[in-house]
Amino acid sequence: MSRVVRINGESRTINAVTIMELLREEGVDETARFVAVAVNGAVAPRADWTTRPLDDGDDVEIVNPVSGG
Repeated sequence: MSRVVRINGESRTINAVTIMELLREEGVDETARFVAVAVNGAVAPRADWTTRPLDDGDDVEIVNPVSGG
């Protein structure tokens, strides 16, 4: 079942159910040292990524380090 969430300010339709599934769907390396995720303004602890469900209307911020400068 797909749902609509905002990812880094952009409205998107996703199939992911959990934060971990969303990261994989978005091509984010969930094992990267400095990846952080917030849902509805609250930082989601890495330990919760596999179980924290995403709901329609959630506002998700993914902070992912980018190499280069």
